[in-house]
Amino acid sequence: MKVQGWMFILCGVFFAAADLVYWFWSKEVTGTTAMAISVGLAFMIGYYLLFTARRIGDQPEDNKEAEISDGAGELGFFSPHSWWPLFTTLSAALAFFGFVIGWWLFMIGIFALIMSTIGFVFQYYRGNFSH
Repeated sequence: MKVQGWMFILCGVFFAAADLVYWFWSKEVTGTTAMAISVGLAFMIGYYLLFTARRIGDQPEDNKEAEISDGAGELGFFSPHSWWPLFTTLSAALAFFGFVIGWWLFMIGIFALIMSTIGFVFQYYRGNFSH
């Protein structure tokens, strides 16, 4: 994870240099702001990866002499199927649509979004797939 963290930090430095050149050359506010956001996001992801790598220790990808089999094993739990992302995005679309139509539809969309988010988070706490 250290290598990925340093790659994101270097991308952030490159984006910052490109952002400065872009700003001096074009004096355009929107593109400069968008590139500044990409600088912040690259630094944020790089910091997170470096922080996590320091906390969990060396991984097989950090060892230059590691074999592919060193990274074998369980990677985590991945949901085989779930309908909750569909309901969450439909609820978010309803809330955004309600922003245009009226506050009453926005409130219905927010309520549906909260309920679908709760269902998405707690989908494996009951029923056939409970742990």
